[in-house]
Amino acid sequence: MTENTQQQTAPTTELPTQYAPAEVEGPLYERWVERGYFEADAKSEKPPYTIVIPPPNVTGSLHLGHAFEHTLIDALTRRKRMQGFETLWQPGMDHAGIATQNVVERELAKEGKSRHDLGREAFVERVWQWKAESGGQISGQMKRLGDGVDWSRERFTMDEGLSQAVQTIFKKLYDDELIYRAERIINWCPRCLTAISDIEVEYQDDDGELVSIRYGEGDDSLVVATTRAETMLGDTAVAVHPDDERYKHLVGKQIKLPLTDRTIPVVADTHVDPEFGTGAVKVTPAHDPNDFEIGQRHNLPNLAVMDERAIITAHGPFQGLDRLEARSAIVAALRADGRIVAEKRPYTHSVGHCSRCKTTIEPRLSLQWWVKVGPLAQAAGDAVRDGKVKIHPQEMEKRYFDWVDNLHDWCISRQLWWGHRIPVWYGPNGEIVCVGPDEQPPTGEGWHQDTDVLDTWFSSGLWPFSTLGWPERTESLAKFYPNSVLVTGYDILFFWVARMMMFGLYAMDGTPPFHTIALHGMVRDQNGKKMSKSFGNVVNPLDWMDTYGSDAVRFTLARGANPGVDVPIGEDWVQASSKFANKIWNATRFALMNGATVEGPLPDASEMSATDRWILSRLNETVADVDALYDDYQFSKLSDALYHFAWDEVFDWYVELSKTTFFAGGEGARVSGRVLGEVLDVMLRLLHPVVPFVTETLWTTLTGGESVVIADWPKDSGFRDAAAEQEIALVQRVITEVRRFRKEQGLQDAQKVPARLTLDGTPLAAHESAIRQILRLQPEGEEFSATASLPVAGATVALDLSGTIDVAAERKRLAKDLAAAEKEKAQANGKLGNEAFLAKAPDNVVDKIRTRLAKADEDIARIQTQLASLPQS
Repeated sequence: MTENTQQQTAPTTELPTQYAPAEVEGPLYERWVERGYFEADAKSEKPPYTIVIPPPNVTGSLHLGHAFEHTLIDALTRRKRMQGFETLWQPGMDHAGIATQNVVERELAKEGKSRHDLGREAFVERVWQWKAESGGQISGQMKRLGDGVDWSRERFTMDEGLSQAVQTIFKKLYDDELIYRAERIINWCPRCLTAISDIEVEYQDDDGELVSIRYGEGDDSLVVATTRAETMLGDTAVAVHPDDERYKHLVGKQIKLPLTDRTIPVVADTHVDPEFGTGAVKVTPAHDPNDFEIGQRHNLPNLAVMDERAIITAHGPFQGLDRLEARSAIVAALRADGRIVAEKRPYTHSVGHCSRCKTTIEPRLSLQWWVKVGPLAQAAGDAVRDGKVKIHPQEMEKRYFDWVDNLHDWCISRQLWWGHRIPVWYGPNGEIVCVGPDEQPPTGEGWHQDTDVLDTWFSSGLWPFSTLGWPERTESLAKFYPNSVLVTGYDILFFWVARMMMFGLYAMDGTPPFHTIALHGMVRDQNGKKMSKSFGNVVNPLDWMDTYGSDAVRFTLARGANPGVDVPIGEDWVQASSKFANKIWNATRFALMNGATVEGPLPDASEMSATDRWILSRLNETVADVDALYDDYQFSKLSDALYHFAWDEVFDWYVELSKTTFFAGGEGARVSGRVLGEVLDVMLRLLHPVVPFVTETLWTTLTGGESVVIADWPKDSGFRDAAAEQEIALVQRVITEVRRFRKEQGLQDAQKVPARLTLDGTPLAAHESAIRQILRLQPEGEEFSATASLPVAGATVALDLSGTIDVAAERKRLAKDLAAAEKEKAQANGKLGNEAFLAKAPDNVVDKIRTRLAKADEDIARIQTQLASLPQS
């Protein structure tokens, strides 16, 4: 625990009777931003703590995945700010090349135009106009969630500074021969007319057809199976495994390619699995990545038979057909020619689709720009192996190494107009010139710039340092690089994280972009199912914020966040979190009205009751636990710890046990009021990073401090009182046991019962008033008759239940329950005593029966105790 160092005003105990999030959250956030609480000062002497936001697409809006990730980051940064760090949470957005271009092209289509009608320059200007008017709505939604980002530093991947960074690193990579231009197989979208990255390909099971086709004649023939018959027009070989005895006589021979006037060779290649299908595969190097590799090894020609719109270009009757039309026509022609050996429809298989327009992806040989990732990926792997960067949870390291250790060269060019234009100029005589940001491009007749733009991941890979002013050696770069931690989903570990690692180590002289990579899972619905529009289970977090408040959404998400594990979430859970926020509000309001205060020093332990010392001991234990869990990114566990401390220990036990003290007044009430004030002060500060809005309102009301955002983070004072904890544990045991007995007897919670408490000689004696009040136990009167006696925790609680229950009816009910329990026990014993049954039954079945037996024994003992405690008739 720490002393609050802020300037304070006299606290007020006035709080509205109900918490209204909609009235509180907006004004509070505006106040935080106006006062500059989230702004980071590069000149500060405080130690830095830096996190970058995974930049959302400019086309996007806040979804539950964003809300989840932002909640975790905000919790980390708010805590570090309170701990005295110069904290920077860097905001910004990604230009999202293909997504943004698609949005604007759709707008143009409504006007009956295409981008080609405008031309490149006018189209790009139109995109900038759209960005200014409609892009970036997510910023306002981030404010709704309470994101404590430094808005004064907001960046965009296409702004001037970041564009300079992109051009600088492209030039550096090019000069170091780590960027080159070559023909390779890429993912091609025939609708968007561009290469797309692996992460922009969505795979789904489609119903297609599998046809088996005979190539060659007689003994010199073999059968291949394919789901893409249209590509056979571009076959330049058939491949078999070199050890496959069935085809050894054909290796090196030429066979007839059906429907064409060409012959193609049979080649032996270890890539072929002789156990799969017929053990022979058609090789189409220009339309399949694996076939391309085979073609490279055997010097096969690359024969492209489709254009960029997936229209067949091969000469013959199929020229001009769409690929799907050609597929049907080619199969029909092969069937007529007697070449079809087998057909399977439907044949379900995994097919890649463009994530933006859902068009089926076409692997295509294309001249593109590439990054040679070998040395970059090696450095990215070594940084984790050497301990410079830690991945959390550690078991995710294997996935990281599996990726970076097997990276293929990265295609970075896109056939779009919106994005960072590739800074390469071509001359009239085949000259190629790469231009840096401070260099003038060549001019003159015949010179022109490359028309492609860079993959969005290229610019976002620079995010940890380009946002701080690189390539300039700025104060911000010196202060805030490397980042302290990267919080992101395991799903983009390969695509974004690996690229940041490669670029950061390369551009920043071997310094990795962050110390720790903290990976979280995906948000799913309450049944663990992926959220998808097609499933109808997508949730707009803003709807839940409107209904339950942002704190409720945040707390629900944080409470489900186990490292690297997917997070199920349902509205019932958000509703429960809303009740928690209301509980904090109502209980704090009650406490303030009954003496809770932060005024004056904390009393000495000798002045406190055991209840006071117990809650302070538990408070410090909670501070220590929460700190350790934060440092281990265990958001679920720390949220649970705070929930149970606040609700169970503070509100349900300490406040209830202290009510008699507060009502009695005097010195005891003053001491307990100061203790409760201390507990609330620390508890609200501990809760603040996860539920910032309700805690801000309550903390400023309690303490008179300026804002909990800039309050000191609590520290464990070291105060522990094992004796007080044991004493209160006895009190809790007595109350719990008597409550259970009352419930079993059918007594209402508010129903008062005469009781005699024999507490002498136990620590419980000092708590008799509190025990009686909580349990609604009246003093024994002259007519008192102990009809039930409960020995518990070294004490005895005798109750007079005469007149409170129908003894005869209760005996009848319990006798019926006892008979049922005894029958259950007999059945379980019968099965467990049957050797034949035990010999055949699975272990899990036997274990269930043993569990049933143990439960029956427990029920019998409980019911017999209840019967014995009933008044004698």
